[in-house]
Amino acid sequence: MTLPFKNLPSNVRVPLFYAEVDNSQANTATLNKRALIIGQITSAGIATPNVPILCQGVAEAASQGGPGSMLHLQTQMYRLNDTFGEVWLLPVADDGSAVAAAGSIAVTAAATTSGVFYLYIAGVRIAVTILSSMTTAQAATAINNAINATPNLPVTSSVSSSTVTITARNKGPHGNDIDIRANYLGTAGGEALPPGFAYTLTAMSGGLTAPTLTTALSNLSDKPFDYIVCPYTDPTSLNALKTLLDDNTGRWSWSRQIYGHFFAAARGTSGTLTTLGTARNDQHGSIAGLNGSPTPPWLISAAFAAQAAVADRADVGRPLHTLVLQGVLAPDMASRFTLSERNTLLYSGISTLSIADDGSVAIEQAITTYQQNSFGQPDDSYLKVETLFLLTAVIRLLRTRVTSKYARMKLANDGTRYAAGSAVVTPSVIRADLIAAYREMEGLAWVQNADAFAQALIVQRNAQNPNRVDVLWPGTLINQLDILALLAQFRLS
Repeated sequence: MTLPFKNLPSNVRVPLFYAEVDNSQANTATLNKRALIIGQITSAGIATPNVPILCQGVAEAASQGGPGSMLHLQTQMYRLNDTFGEVWLLPVADDGSAVAAAGSIAVTAAATTSGVFYLYIAGVRIAVTILSSMTTAQAATAINNAINATPNLPVTSSVSSSTVTITARNKGPHGNDIDIRANYLGTAGGEALPPGFAYTLTAMSGGLTAPTLTTALSNLSDKPFDYIVCPYTDPTSLNALKTLLDDNTGRWSWSRQIYGHFFAAARGTSGTLTTLGTARNDQHGSIAGLNGSPTPPWLISAAFAAQAAVADRADVGRPLHTLVLQGVLAPDMASRFTLSERNTLLYSGISTLSIADDGSVAIEQAITTYQQNSFGQPDDSYLKVETLFLLTAVIRLLRTRVTSKYARMKLANDGTRYAAGSAVVTPSVIRADLIAAYREMEGLAWVQNADAFAQALIVQRNAQNPNRVDVLWPGTLINQLDILALLAQFRLS
């Protein structure tokens, strides 16, 4: 029997004992699945734009991005939902031609009785005491002072006469999604306007030009990031991420094998979101749709990605249904989508969120934006996010096994009579190892139908290249229980 030593020579004559260590049968390691948060920084941030950095915590994100910056608040939201996983930040600067979104609160009538004005900006509650002795200008000043005294808001404010002007800290269209409203909880929650007090609210608008992501994404090099938080849903930004993760030349290509998935969110009516979703066709991205939430969509995307990351690390392939997005506020009743609208969204590439009676917002169905094959025909092969997570896990496990066990092996035909223990592998040996790996993955509940897999598996030497083995891997991924349909065929006697 010939043992497969790699370094110990066969012609040693000097006695006595020599040992070579071989780890080829011991590797059971898995990749550390990282998250990446793409976000804008302010002039107060110390981070270098377009250069990825390891996140050391929310306080560090505030330092790197600037307090109240998009990057800071995204990290805060992400960590509210994922307290454990490794997180990296990809800071980007405002575009040089960008315009900041702005809105306003004009106080039109003074309070006749003292009370509290409950203002919400980006879902953050700001309680402003309004005295009956205040003029409209003084009430506006009190609102302005309260806004500027609230730490880490994504806006700044100024006051002129009886009008408070609110301006986004970061420039760009994301600022248009910063929600401003009063009395979110309503009278049932103890929130009502002081008697006599009146105001006119102008929603945030006018934000223009998102940053270009090309340089920032290219600086990621080949470092793996399984969960990417995308704060934008404009075509240019989404196309940049589609290119990053592309099957032919990107991170999902045969030559790179890095993988990853991006998560975004958008607000709008069911019609607006349907238009957004049907314009996309990318299996490596998911966009959650919600209307009327005080929480900006670029923060919802961070919660969406974080909950998916926690679930995927814990049990790959398990459905993401019912995972609560911590920190995301529910839309008002009138803005919530009906069952029919949500079903339409799920046929339009938009992931849906559910709202519980207690106001918690949860993932209802996480899908990709992939909807059609190359011929423009309906295709649901990449519909589920879990499918992409499973494929990533399966391929990585197989790659780990192959690179550990078959490095520096000779290749022979089946039936070759070589000494046992030689550094030789045949198609049959590889086939047996792949079947064993499949049964192991079946035990992990990643795949199913191991016997059918063993029958359909093909492992053969390449006809043109004698040093290459080709494999047809006909695995069946585990499914997710989405629907249980019951016919209540009852009897009365």
